[in-house]
Amino acid sequence: MSFSGNKTQYVAVIALIVSMIIWSVSGIAIKHALVALPPFTMILMRFIPSVLLMLFIGIVWRKHSLFCLQRMELKDLPLFLIAGFCQPFLYYMLETYAYDALNSPTIAETLLSTSPLLSPIFAAVILRERITRNNIWGILISTVGVFVLTLVGATDYSIGSYWGVLLAFMAVSAAVISSVMMRKAPMRYSALSFVFYTQVISLLFFIPVWFWREGPSALMAIDWSQLADPASSLTVALWAVSYLAIFASVTAFILFCFALRQVGVTQANAFNNIRPVFTAIWMFLFFGEQLPALKWVGMAMIILGIFICQKQDTKTINNKQL
Repeated sequence: MSFSGNKTQYVAVIALIVSMIIWSVSGIAIKHALVALPPFTMILMRFIPSVLLMLFIGIVWRKHSLFCLQRMELKDLPLFLIAGFCQPFLYYMLETYAYDALNSPTIAETLLSTSPLLSPIFAAVILRERITRNNIWGILISTVGVFVLTLVGATDYSIGSYWGVLLAFMAVSAAVISSVMMRKAPMRYSALSFVFYTQVISLLFFIPVWFWREGPSALMAIDWSQLADPASSLTVALWAVSYLAIFASVTAFILFCFALRQVGVTQANAFNNIRPVFTAIWMFLFFGEQLPALKWVGMAMIILGIFICQKQDTKTINNKQL
């Protein structure tokens, strides 16, 4: 894909940027939600509204090509099962515990943005997707920019529990596998259909885990009387969960699914590197986290790397070299 491409490619780029802006706030929202809600209960409260919202959209706008819900064919069930197990089910749990174990949402976003490093390998081996030198160079430059943005200027390089790092990389692997399944899904399924079926499957996986780990007792242990106070931690947590359900789980996923199926796994996942840029900006604007000059250099490297990654290049990397 090139930025000089057709209208669909421009729309795909815009969709990717918007989805990354939405997801860049997810870490902050999760941190606020976990103050008042147990992790698995928070995920369940995120799952159910998102599935119901997509069902409502599919019914109301069933004639729209992007939002219609097609019936899943039995032969495609294994693909949806793999995608739904990996993301959101596995990714949500790993992401939530990674954010909880790591010290800063910015650090968590950095680790969770490393999917571009794995995407070319999965895309080339499984999908036989064309990987160019510009893709590789762009991903490397933007990834270096991510680490510059995160680490330069820090006075404390401790990142929290090392389990958080492991969980973040496991989450990234699950997300990449899911994106490969997203690309393999037949184009007859709308973006909404793919996201809806994967989240329904994820919910079916997750409900037994919720009963095992927390169950109804977790809901009963919550002090619901706090909702009378608009500034209470529970009220803030529920607003955060609403954001995660409506925007992170539905809006961003549909936009990302649409764009990935237009431009491919490697180029779509390259945009994950701009998530820490937006997260750092939100932390600067609303939480006073400083952005020294070198962090701006890191942001510039990320943007440059993504631009290079999207440029057309006739020189491809042979699958055997990956």
